Amino acid sequence: MPLLTSPVGRAAVALAATVFTTASCSAPSDSPSASSSTSTSTESAVPPSAGAGGSYLALGDSVPFGLRTRLPDDEYRDAKNFQGYPELVGKDLGLDVINATCPGETTASFVDVTAKSNGCENGANTTDGYRDTFPLHVAYDTADQSQLAFAVETLKRADDVRLVTLQIGANDAFVCQSSTADHCQAPAEYQAMGQTIQANLGKILSTLRGEGQYDGQIVVVDYYAFDYTSSWANASSLLNSVISGVASANGATVADAFAAFQKAAAPSGGNSVKAGLLPPNDVHPTEKGQRLLADTVESVVAD
Repeated sequence: MPLLTSPVGRAAVALAATVFTTASCSAPSDSPSASSSTSTSTESAVPPSAGAGGSYLALGDSVPFGLRTRLPDDEYRDAKNFQGYPELVGKDLGLDVINATCPGETTASFVDVTAKSNGCENGANTTDGYRDTFPLHVAYDTADQSQLAFAVETLKRADDVRLVTLQIGANDAFVCQSSTADHCQAPAEYQAMGQTIQANLGKILSTLRGEGQYDGQIVVVDYYAFDYTSSWANASSLLNSVISGVASANGATVADAFAAFQKAAAPSGGNSVKAGLLPPNDVHPTEKGQRLLADTVESVVAD
């Protein structure tokens, strides 16, 4: 059964910019469930031999993971089948990539694996998630290790990390949409969600600096819109305003994916799908979209 139509797929593939759109845009009806055989990644947490340029730690959700949908389930059992912008950035900059991302990660589950996610560790009706069913790009130290804990340990072990990127927050909005009767339309609901993202993202960035003892560049990547002439753009803008504010307050650089996609989609009437940046009926970038995200990150990386 293709992943998009499976319980795991429907929960893990969703990004949450839809929260501020019309109430008819509802959440998936099912949540992740574990498969009969759980796979583990064959890649180590820290590459045994770093390249001359050092290492690059990529953190976040399904976008930097490189997830694609509508594939046979067997494709998801090998994480190497997925390439996001981190792999492109690493190749361009001569950095060994440690891609610790997880599809469906929220800012809360990034910090605490028992918190609600949108398909990474758990879903609306199950305690199982993507990382229980399919391999990530790297193997975490333990089954209950959070992405933040993995990042901190990686930064402590590897003294050659030259770049960290983080893209997180969209799944918080999807969880809000799927868990409220009005799909997170009430001001109190999305304001509370924004405060949660603000608090969690601030904790993540400060922990990378403090416990992780990392003083290099952190690039926080914001989110694109599907159609820049519709409420999709307003949804992304509201989410991005929170993300960019926290990033700036914590000494991180913002890679403006929103503006990059907007410019690239302009000849197509502002539609990211028609511009070839997103496939039809999917929220994850095409190869062209991932290339644009990589270029956007590289444009703000310090020499």
